[in-house]
Amino acid sequence: MRTDQILTRLERVFARLDREPERPAHLQTPQMSRHRVVLLGSTLAFYLAIVVAVLTTSWLVRLDWQIMFFRPYEQWPQLHAFLDYLVVLGQRGPTAVMVAAWLGWRSWRQHTLRPLITLGVALLLLNVTVGSVKLGLGRLGPHYATEIGSAELFAGGDIFPSGHTANAVVTWGILAYLASTVVTRRVLSVVSAVVSLSVGATTVYLGTHWVSDVLLGWSAGLLILLALPWFEPLIAGAEAYVFDLREMLRRRAETGRMPAPVVSALTPLLSAGGKWQLKPVTPTAEEPAAVPAAAAMPAAAGAATGHSPAHRPAVHPANRPHLIRSERTPVTPVGSRRPPHTERAGTRGTAARPVAGG
Repeated sequence: MRTDQILTRLERVFARLDREPERPAHLQTPQMSRHRVVLLGSTLAFYLAIVVAVLTTSWLVRLDWQIMFFRPYEQWPQLHAFLDYLVVLGQRGPTAVMVAAWLGWRSWRQHTLRPLITLGVALLLLNVTVGSVKLGLGRLGPHYATEIGSAELFAGGDIFPSGHTANAVVTWGILAYLASTVVTRRVLSVVSAVVSLSVGATTVYLGTHWVSDVLLGWSAGLLILLALPWFEPLIAGAEAYVFDLREMLRRRAETGRMPAPVVSALTPLLSAGGKWQLKPVTPTAEEPAAVPAAAAMPAAAGAATGHSPAHRPAVHPANRPHLIRSERTPVTPVGSRRPPHTERAGTRGTAARPVAGG
């Protein structure tokens, strides 16, 4: 198969995958609707309820210990090899690279930076919110628990909430958030929900997280996705700033890194049809070169000092018309233009130049 056929088939595949318009103006930006606000409030209440349940060592903590003693990885050891690979879908490094590559291609295709900036804002919110709660509560994981029945809080750990679960919700859910059609958004929402649920359950199977860690990770990631419409003005401002910075750098590159005010001031003087272009005058036999040189002095002085040459008197012989270049009659100088020197006449007329040597 030839290379052009392979490229044609790849282009067809990408065309089928990308059903979105190429103009960013047609992309639908999610709004903070009433339904979204209600869902955000419900998720926040669920988040706080889990934190309170763990702080008070309630039935949720007892459930954590019961599942930990059950040891799912010993009950179904045949799943261990597969789930070791599946849990990678929740690791921040690999998932961020994969999603960023896809969103980068979309940004190039749609001529907008919104997908990449939205991903960056979501990951920043994830690091700040989840990281602060992890370090603040300091909960130990099941493999490092020291007291049976204890919540293992404020012990220097960093597993509550589950970072794998929250990262899976945000990283894969951002694809559904950025979808431009209702059908695509629903399909990607189901896919991201299945992936995040699978990653959370896998961490419990491997014994790296408590059940309460996973529940709080799901709610933490969902809170970030639901709150993203509030950050849309910030995303739009960041995109406009990047485009303005690129335009400024492009102008500097085209003008040889000269500031824009200097370029705008010198352009009328240097352009061929500029406002201050001097008109040629008709040279004479007495002063064929002096007049153009004298006429060019105001323009050079104006370009050096910044003053307009329009305020300076024109230097040209009086009562002589200004002709355009096509009407000028070429003047061929005859003989020497240097004035005669009488005191050297005798010497130049009598002295003979030696042919060679002395």
